[in-house]
Amino acid sequence: MVMPTSERIIVDPDIVAGKPVIRGTRLTVEFILELLAEGQAESEILTNYPGLTRDDILACLYYASHLTHEYRAWPIPA
Repeated sequence: MVMPTSERIIVDPDIVAGKPVIRGTRLTVEFILELLAEGQAESEILTNYPGLTRDDILACLYYASHLTHEYRAWPIPA
């Protein structure tokens, strides 16, 4: 079970210019999502970044999912 993102993902203006990061690291949610989008396997990411856990990666995915649920696009009338 994934811990709530507030326990894993933080936003602090003093860390990486306020981008969401995995707590205790300078690894941004954006960076982890890009690695996954490029096709890197979870196991490869965990090997390359030993401070990360599977729950950290899942928290990044949950964070992205939450953002897409919050986004609303409205058509512009022609």
